[in-house]
Order: sequence, then C-alpha cells, then structure tokens
Amino acid sequence: MKRKLLILCFLVCWLADAQYSFSGWVDTNSYDGDIYLSVIDDYRKLSGIYSEQIIARIKADSSGHFEFSGNQLEDKHQIYRVHVDNCENGNGLNHFSGHCPDSREVLFLAKNTDSISFPFGFENEMFCDVKSSNESAMALIRIDSLKEHMRYALSEIRSSANTRLNTKKWFTNLQEFGMNLEEPLAELYIYEFLSDRSSDYYDYYLSDLKDNEFYGNLENKLNLNYPDSDISDQYRTELAADRFAINQGRSGSNWLWLLYIILGISILINFITLFKLRFRKSRKNSSTKASLTPQEQKILEHILSDNTNKDIAEAMFVSVSTVKSHINSIYKKMGVQSRQEVKSLFNK
Repeated sequence: MKRKLLILCFLVCWLADAQYSFSGWVDTNSYDGDIYLSVIDDYRKLSGIYSEQIIARIKADSSGHFEFSGNQLEDKHQIYRVHVDNCENGNGLNHFSGHCPDSREVLFLAKNTDSISFPFGFENEMFCDVKSSNESAMALIRIDSLKEHMRYALSEIRSSANTRLNTKKWFTNLQEFGMNLEEPLAELYIYEFLSDRSSDYYDYYLSDLKDNEFYGNLENKLNLNYPDSDISDQYRTELAADRFAINQGRSGSNWLWLLYIILGISILINFITLFKLRFRKSRKNSSTKASLTPQEQKILEHILSDNTNKDIAEAMFVSVSTVKSHINSIYKKMGVQSRQEVKSLFNK
C-alpha cells in the first residue's frame, strides 16, 4: 500500500511540474538576431512575425542552440511558430511590419507538456524537421510537404480542363490527409491554404464549398474541441462570408458589397482579438504583480520608472546588493530575464 502511495505521489508531483520544452539549432553564421516563439491566434497570419503573437524571445548560445521552456501554455493543442530573422540588425528592415525577407521559421502544433526539438537537417538546413513524441507536432510540416507536391504538379499542367481535374484530386488528397491526422487544427491549416483569396485555387474552393461536407464537419470539430478559441470564431465568420458569396454570386455590385462586408468583419475580428489579448495580458500582469512582496512591488515601480539600482537603493534606504536580490526575485516570479522584458509586460 505504501509503495502505491509513493508511486501516486511521484506521478502527481511529475504532472504538477510538467512543462514544455521547444529547443533547436540555428545557423549563427547566417542568423544572429533574436529567436521568437509565437502563438497563432489568426490563421491568416501564419507566416511572418507580429508583436501581438509573441510570447517569448531569446538568443541562441555560441553554438547556435536555443530552448524555450515553461509551463504557461494551453493544455490543448495550439499552433506555434519559432522564427528567426536579421531584420533588426542595422540593415534598415523592420520585422514588425509582419514580413522580413531575410528570415526562417517553422510552424508546429504543441501543448503545455510537449518536448519538441528542431535539429539541423541535410546540409545544416534549419527548421526542416521536428522531433517529438507527440505525433501531432509534425503534422504541419507533413502538410507543407504535400502542398509543395500539389504546387509542383499543378504547375506542370497546361490544359485548363486537366488543371481543374487535378485541382479536384489535390483538394481531396489534402482534405483526406488532414482528416486522417484526427486533429482539427491540422485540417484548419489545410483550409487556410485552400481558401486563400490571393491564390489560383480560390475559385475552385468556392465551388468545392457548395457541396463538400469537409468544411461543415471541420466547423463541428472546432466547436467541439476548441469552442472558445479565436481561430474557431474566425473560421465560423469566414465560412459564413464565403457561403454568402456563393449565394449572392461573385459579380457586379453584389461582389463589391461582399468585399466591404468581409473587410468590415475582418476589422471587427482583429479589434476583438486585440482587445482580448490586451485584457488577458492586463489580467495576467495584475495577478503576477499581486504575487510580489510589498518591497518587491515598490522596486517594480522604480524599475518601470527607469531608476537605476543605485537610485532605488538610495530611495528605499537599503544596499544595492539587497536591491539586486529583490530584482532577481521579481525576474523569477515574472518569468523574465531583464528590465526591458519587465517593462514590456506592462506596456499598454
């Protein structure tokens, strides 16, 4: 009996301490900028880097190795992106426009307990492989490979009739591949590709939407597995808009009005998403601040006012070493490593 209790206690402690670890390697000869971990809450912003999606930022060590770790992620799967670029290294580019031509990234599915690595591939290629005991982590890379096959196959076809037939085949292949993965977010990743309004496949997608159960089934799966997520709301809204386009036709003034409606819906979704993100950040910051001791809260205010350690020591009549000790405690509780990161948590 005692032995069973010890095993049970061990398992409980292990689960309590469970945390994620996303690690890998970057080519320091080509990239020496920061490495970003982002969570995707808008599947139309899968590629690039957006300040509202960033949840962590680190630098690789001298060998190029990096690791993100912690226990603050969701227990359910979400889409994450690891991204590195050279757009803030004095070359006149700014990655916060959402795009940087000199960059590399990888998209993957993960939850809070996952350990995932991104080793170098053939000839030290970065972010071309994912290693994890969670099979779903590799789903998006497998889908990307299938998408590349589709692009290549369709680019070789010259006849419009053959293009339509092969487009139908590839739509079916991608959709069946996604369903076999048994992960709605993987199917949503496929949907994002097939329904891209700027692609050559959009007209066929609208035609496919008329009588293909894939889209309605995906909506049901998202409602069941991710009922309160922003991307589920986004999918429902887009699907409704596209079905409206089918019913109203895509010509003349009706199409123009549809564009206005879609634009208005997109602006509203972005506004709501931004509001939610700011509210969650504010609530999290308030909770974190409340966990600090009264002395640490005073020092936090000094940090936010850009006061030096010496200034803080003089104002609070303590030694500089005491101030440093309190600051290290603040860093640990907030999960940060610098004053700049502390201040960024409380920026509006």
